[in-house]
Amino acid sequence: MKSWLWCFILLLANHGAQSLNLSCRTTTSCGGNSSDIRFPFTIRGRSSGYQGFPGFDLSCAGRNQTLLHLPNSVNLTLLSIDYESQLVHVKSPDECIARQLRDLDFASSPLKLEGSLPTHTLFECPKLSHITSSLSWVTCLGSTVFALNSGSPLNDVNLVSCTKMYDLQIPFPSKEDQSLRLSWANPRCSRCYKSKEECCALKQGPSLNAEVECSGDATRKRASPLKKGLIAGAVLGSVFIVVLLFVLYRAYRYDRREKEYRHKIEKFLDDYNALKPTRFSYADIKRITSKFGVELGRGAYGTVFKGKLSSEIQVAVKVLTSSSIDNGEDFVNEVGTMARIHHVNVVRLIGFCADGFRRALVYEYLPNDSLQKYISDGKNQTSSLGWKTLQDISLGIAKGIEYLHQGCEQRILHFDIKPHNVLLDQNFNPKISDFGLAKLCAKDQSAISMSTARGTIGYIAPEVFSRNFGNVSYKADVYSFGMLLLEMVGGRKNIDVATTAADGGGEQIYFPEWIYSLFGESREDVRFDLEEAEEEDGKIARKLAIVGLWCIQWNPVDRPPMKLVVQMLEGQGDDLKPPPNPVSSNPGGGVFRMASMVKSKPVQELEIIPEIE
Repeated sequence: MKSWLWCFILLLANHGAQSLNLSCRTTTSCGGNSSDIRFPFTIRGRSSGYQGFPGFDLSCAGRNQTLLHLPNSVNLTLLSIDYESQLVHVKSPDECIARQLRDLDFASSPLKLEGSLPTHTLFECPKLSHITSSLSWVTCLGSTVFALNSGSPLNDVNLVSCTKMYDLQIPFPSKEDQSLRLSWANPRCSRCYKSKEECCALKQGPSLNAEVECSGDATRKRASPLKKGLIAGAVLGSVFIVVLLFVLYRAYRYDRREKEYRHKIEKFLDDYNALKPTRFSYADIKRITSKFGVELGRGAYGTVFKGKLSSEIQVAVKVLTSSSIDNGEDFVNEVGTMARIHHVNVVRLIGFCADGFRRALVYEYLPNDSLQKYISDGKNQTSSLGWKTLQDISLGIAKGIEYLHQGCEQRILHFDIKPHNVLLDQNFNPKISDFGLAKLCAKDQSAISMSTARGTIGYIAPEVFSRNFGNVSYKADVYSFGMLLLEMVGGRKNIDVATTAADGGGEQIYFPEWIYSLFGESREDVRFDLEEAEEEDGKIARKLAIVGLWCIQWNPVDRPPMKLVVQMLEGQGDDLKPPPNPVSSNPGGGVFRMASMVKSKPVQELEIIPEIE
């Protein structure tokens, strides 16, 4: 056993001594005027006499070109290498560095960008009316694409018709200079090349911190017999210590790896349980709600109670009535739908109870109740929130609906967007709730099949009533959101149409038509009852009204998708134009106007809509 160990040590010592005989080969290149390739760079497929470092891979292309390979399959043309300064000058092969920059990930590369890293945002603006000196056009991505520095002012830039493409945290190149300069810190070979010597690796391996030595240093070491003996003894002792440390390290590593595996499994199970709703028993529900001690509200489908999962976590528990769970369709629909949703503007389903004939849903608790609380019977209590808060609430709702339509694997149609189903947290951030009527469909599906109309009177899109207005699609939620916006602006429920004609004749006016009538003849101003409001509040009211009127156009094709609605709400609103009157432009508007003002007729009694074949 001892003889075997000594043979092994001598073998390692001989290998270690040979490793000191540094192999520094002559330079190579791809031919022509291409740069000389030296350590740490290496050309794929060529024997260079040394092992290159990871992240310094090159290859030869046509016309004597050299390509530098970076993470995420990004390939750049090599212009030159400054080994003394440890700099690489590269450009994009297609003369469009902006396209390559999008995929670059310098976190996993030893090469870094030289200089500061400002952020640029790329916009596509087919209808940009004018430009300023702060805009840099990126013609290689299209004639309508420009890059805007994050520090540049936006006062003179009209971005309403623009679409954000992506952000680039790099120094953006000019039209004349489509190149970049990259630097590397390790391995540190600048000392060798400044001394006109070659740089060689003492220790090969994947680490970028491996030791390097100049070829002149290696020559001087070989010239000293004393140093040779010292090195040989050091190598033998080092090898023995390395073997001992290796055995100890393997034992330590094995124990640590086992602990890490157990920790990862436990963390995965915790994360998995956090992503899916928890199933509670009815006894748990009684304990959570303290035997249904605090009632928060009561509706047609159940009663909501306040509860606690712990001393710090409060919840809202909706106990469904027996009439609403006869077939269990709404309950299964809501649990199945909300298990897919994770968004800041959608209420989070924490758990559910399905214990015999008892059904309950456990949600996060939102202390400021629903938006309905702030829209009441013409008293205009929405003004108590402030128009800036109303704008933030409308934008949050729009982002939540956009997520349902585009952010999930399948498109989720809510079909019951209304103030009562918009809850507000302690900071008045809106969260969409109540997915009992929701329906799933593919993102590329232009129309969906429905056997019955669903929703709440006053918010139901016309095509949900009758196919004469078009097929049912995600535009139904856009219509409901538009009616909600008009309620926020008008400060009253749209089904409580108590507004009379301006001539005092006592004729009732359809609520959206009343909103539309507030705009002046020029359609540029809007006359809301904002006696004490500031000019900025009037702009917000005008913007919300215009967006709402666009959303309730009778033809679903004329309604904007929620992505465009979000952009309209995020903009200043100065360039928004009121749409055509959604009532007068519809030949059947009178019929639907009457249906919108009906309060007592339940939605289940509406005419059946045939399935799409």
